[in-house]
Amino acid sequence: MSKALVIVESPAKAKTIEKFLGKNYTVKASMGHLRDLPKSQFGIDVDNNFAPKYINIRGKGDIIKSLKNAAKAADTVYLASDPDREGEAIAWHLSHILNIPQDKACRIEFNEITKPTIQNAVKKPRPINMERVDAQQARRLLDRIVGYQLSPLLWRKVRKGLSAGRVQSVAVGIICDREKEIQAFISEEYWTVIAKLRGMPKTALFDAQLILIDGQKAKIDNEDQAEKIKEELEKAEFVVTEVKRRERRRNPAAPFITSSLQQEASRKLGFTSRKTMMVAQQLYEGLEIGSSGPVGLITYMRTDSVRLAESAQQDARTYITSQYGENYLPEKSPVYSSKKSQDAHEAIRPTTLEFPPNKLIKYLSKDQLRLYTLIWDRFIASQMTPAIYDTLTVDIAANRFALRATGSTVKFPGFMAVYTESKDGEEKEKDITLPELAPGEKLKANKITPKQHFTEPPPRYTESSLVKILEEKGIGRPSTYSPIIETILARGYVIKVEKKFQPTELGFVVLDLLKQYFRAIVDVEFTAKMENSLDEIADGKGSRVGLLQEFYKWFAVDLEQAEKEIGHVELPVEISDVQCENCGRFMVVKHGRYGDFLACPGFPECRNTKPILKETGVQCPKCTGDIVERRTKRGKNFYGCKSYPTCDFMTWDMPLKENCQACGAFMLRHNLKNGRFNTICSNESCVTRQSTTEKKVDNAKKTKVTNKSNKSKKTKDITTTKKQNNTI
Repeated sequence: MSKALVIVESPAKAKTIEKFLGKNYTVKASMGHLRDLPKSQFGIDVDNNFAPKYINIRGKGDIIKSLKNAAKAADTVYLASDPDREGEAIAWHLSHILNIPQDKACRIEFNEITKPTIQNAVKKPRPINMERVDAQQARRLLDRIVGYQLSPLLWRKVRKGLSAGRVQSVAVGIICDREKEIQAFISEEYWTVIAKLRGMPKTALFDAQLILIDGQKAKIDNEDQAEKIKEELEKAEFVVTEVKRRERRRNPAAPFITSSLQQEASRKLGFTSRKTMMVAQQLYEGLEIGSSGPVGLITYMRTDSVRLAESAQQDARTYITSQYGENYLPEKSPVYSSKKSQDAHEAIRPTTLEFPPNKLIKYLSKDQLRLYTLIWDRFIASQMTPAIYDTLTVDIAANRFALRATGSTVKFPGFMAVYTESKDGEEKEKDITLPELAPGEKLKANKITPKQHFTEPPPRYTESSLVKILEEKGIGRPSTYSPIIETILARGYVIKVEKKFQPTELGFVVLDLLKQYFRAIVDVEFTAKMENSLDEIADGKGSRVGLLQEFYKWFAVDLEQAEKEIGHVELPVEISDVQCENCGRFMVVKHGRYGDFLACPGFPECRNTKPILKETGVQCPKCTGDIVERRTKRGKNFYGCKSYPTCDFMTWDMPLKENCQACGAFMLRHNLKNGRFNTICSNESCVTRQSTTEKKVDNAKKTKVTNKSNKSKKTKDITTTKKQNNTI
C-alpha cells in the first residue's frame, strides 16, 4: 500500500485524524503558518504590483525540515489546514515549501473531525483555491501597509509602542463615539404611577400602570404632578373596560455562528472572546473520551452560516423525540438563514449526539464542558417547537385616567425546556398571572405608588455587545473579532471597567488624529466596503492588485501630508495630590495595559510608580489598617491591606461597611457566576459561614448520589434532564 502524508495545523487535530485514517497515513502538524512577511522590514514591493516578500518564520526550521522529510517518504501529500481563507493560505505556503505544483489536487477540507467526514475528505482532494489565497493576501498586505507605515508616524508624533490598524482603529472609534454620547447625555426626570388593584369579591392583588391622562399618553415630569395624580386616583372608581386574551409564540434562536457563540459565552459564562475561541478550538480538534479515544466534539467554530446538514437535523429529531416526546418536535426541521452569510460552512453544532454533556463530565475540563453544554443546548433547542405563551391585557378606566395590566404565562415551554437565549441588558421574562376579570367589573385600589425614574445614557460596550455591533456593521470577520479586542486592550486605547470598555485619553488622542488625517481608516462604511471587496476577491470577482493600488493611491498622499503637518502631540496629564517620596514631585496618572497607575513626572531620572488605591472604608482584620481595592496583572479586582507587604490580608470579595449580626465582623459581597451576588461574613469561623458550608457539602453529596443513579438508568423526564444539565 502507498503511504500518504496529511498535514494539519495542530498536534491535537493530527492525533484525532490519525486514528480515523489508519496505518497507511501519517498525520503531522505545521503549527500554523510557516511563512510570513518579515518582521524587520516592510516586505512589500509597492512599485512591483505590491509583490510580497515571504520568508520562513524564525524558529520553524525544525518543523519545516521534518515536514520535508515526511513529504519525500510519502507517495501523496494532502494539505488539510482549516477550511477558511487563512487555512487556504497556509496550504499554499506549504505547497511552496514542499514543492507541490500549484495545480495538483492536494488540498482537502472538512467541517468536522469525525471518521466518515475525514475518510470522505481524502477521497476528494482539489487544487488550492488561489482566489481564497488572494483574498487572504490582500487582507494581510493591507494590514501590513497600515501597520508598518502609519504606526511609526504615531511613534514619532505621539508615543513609542503605539499602533494603528485598519480594523482595530474602527473598533476604538466605535467605543470612543459611545463614550462621547454618554458624556453629552443629559438625564431627564420622569415618573410612573402604579396602582395595586384587586377584584371584588377579593382576588389576588395585581399591578396596573397609568398609561393615559385625558386620552393622551401619560407624561409625568415631577413629583408634584405625580402626587396630584395619586390623590385623584385614590378617590377614583376603577372599572375594567376591556380584556384581551391571545396566544403568543416565541421561536428558538438559530444554532451558533462564531459571533453569536462569542456573545452568548460572554453573557452566560463570562468568557472573553479569546477564551471562547480557544476552548472551542479544543472541542473541534478532538479530546480523549475514554475508550472512544480522541473525538472532535463540535463542527468548525469559525463560520457565519446558520445552515445545518440534513443528517444533523434528523439526528436531532430522533434525540428530541426520545428525550422530550413528540410534542416538542416540529412537523418539519426549522430552516435558518443569514443575509450576510457566505455559507461556506455549517453552523457550530455537536458532531454527534452520542456524547450528551452529562456523559462527558469526567473527560472535559470545567470550561470545556460549560462551552460544549452551551453549544449542545443551543443546537437541540434550535430544532424544537416554539414556546407558547398565554397573554392577557386588561384595560382599566379611572375617571380621566386609563391604566393597563398585562400578564403572561407559559402554556407550553417548547424549546425553552432546553435553552433560552439571553440578551444584553434584558431581564429574564417572568410569568405574571392576572386574576379572571371581565369588562364592567369594578376593582378596589389597595395602594397607589408614584415612582421616580431618570433617563439613562446608552450603555458602554461589553465584549458581547461590541462583537454584535462589529458584526452588524460588517467590520472584520468571525476570525478577527477576538484579535481586534485583544489588540485595542494591549495598546492601551481602551480599558475594561466592570467588564465594559472605556476609552483612555490615549485612545481619544489617537482617534482624533486619525479622523483628521486618515478619515477613511476610521470610517465604518469604508471598512465594511473593504470587507466586501475582500469577499469579491475570494469569489473571483475582484483583483488583489487592483484593490491594493486603489487603497494605496490615497493612503500615500494622506501619509505624506500628516508627516508634514503633525507636530509632537502632548498627551493630557492628570496631576494627583500624591507626592513622590523620592523627589517630592506630585505624581501623575498614567494609563497602562492593566489600568491606571501613578508615576513620577521626573522620568527617566525618577522611575517611581505606585498603584492607585481605592479605599473601601473598612479596617483590616489583621492590623486595623485600611482595606483598599487592588488589581491583578490580568485586570481582576481584589481587596487587600494598604500596608502590604507588611500585612498580607487579601480577599476576592468586596468588603462592606455593614457588620455581621452574629459575630460583629465586616460583611463581604460575594459575586456569583450568574451576575448576582450574596452577602457573607468575612469571619470564616462565624456560625453563618459554617451553616452555608454545611449546606454546600450536603448539596454536593446529593448531586453525587444523583449522578450515580443516572449512570444506571436513562430517564426521559424533562425536569430530570434539566436538573442534570444544571448540575453540569
